[in-house]
Amino acid sequence: MSHLNHEQLTELTRQVEAERLRLRTEIRAELTRSDSESYATIAGQVHDAGDESVADLLSDVNTAIISHSIKELREVEAAQERLREGRYGSCEVCGEPIPFERLRAYPAARLCLDDQQRLEAMSPAHRPDRL
Repeated sequence: MSHLNHEQLTELTRQVEAERLRLRTEIRAELTRSDSESYATIAGQVHDAGDESVADLLSDVNTAIISHSIKELREVEAAQERLREGRYGSCEVCGEPIPFERLRAYPAARLCLDDQQRLEAMSPAHRPDRL
């Protein structure tokens, strides 16, 4: 983290915490909404196979939204841990500093842009699980 000055580190710490709170609120709201729109309620109102397919789709979309938000929350919480441990802002692959502009745009970034692009260019079967 030595490449980040105090003001930058303070800004990023606040940004990470704000993102954590936003995601927790979003997840809580989505869970509450999905409870009130449960599949059983939707499915109980359907009258044909087409309506049942729509109910299935809506249920799957709600689950996907929640899963995506939980994944984002885990990434943000991992960034908080890196901040606490003094490892924040260094690429987990090459060890080089992640530029402040990248961290500002995506505070949970674990990789420099070059390594992120290399990872994204790999086929899913060849991507390491931990990254």
